[in-house]
Amino acid sequence: MSTPASRPVGRREERTATSRARILDAAVSCLVESGYAGATTLRIQARAGVSRGRLLHHFPSRDQLLVAASRHLAITRMDRSFDRSAEFAGLSVAERLDRVIDLMWTTFSEPYFWAAIELWTAARTNPELRTALLPEEREVGVAIRAGMDRYYGPEIRALPRYAHVRDLIFTSMRGVGLSYALEHRDPRTDPHIPMWKSVARTLLAEGDRT
Repeated sequence: MSTPASRPVGRREERTATSRARILDAAVSCLVESGYAGATTLRIQARAGVSRGRLLHHFPSRDQLLVAASRHLAITRMDRSFDRSAEFAGLSVAERLDRVIDLMWTTFSEPYFWAAIELWTAARTNPELRTALLPEEREVGVAIRAGMDRYYGPEIRALPRYAHVRDLIFTSMRGVGLSYALEHRDPRTDPHIPMWKSVARTLLAEGDRT
């Protein structure tokens, strides 16, 4: 049972977590809307509605903040999405494969993808940002692959070429997703969707016969 002395500490921790989340959400929004150059600490601070001291308490540098924001959105999005793997129970291998590809593709038009692209592009010529970003992206990549493994399920994962197909489809989607920066169109009608499904089915079936 909590004591009167312990309760204020809990409320303090809750306020700290809330302000941190507000800062991270504001940073993601600024990244997506204004790009890396426009996601200044002043803009993020104003959007989050926190004091300068509060922002600096959580994130002493701008790059640390932006990298943490990108990770925050990625993990939050993955937790929501990958919990949906139960929806695929009872589907045939072909049906499950198609559903997973459809669901994966939707993630490449979401804020996390564009926030990550802004950081990757800036990191190409910013060594400090690259140093901060690289280990985080590697960790997020491991989490994404683990989530996709849950989506595909044990029957598909057992196929010999599964890992190659999983990574091929994912990297292809990332490349196609970039094209939407220049042309706004409905991603649900992208002509690559049936191609990804056909390639995945073909490669997985061929691997199963070898």
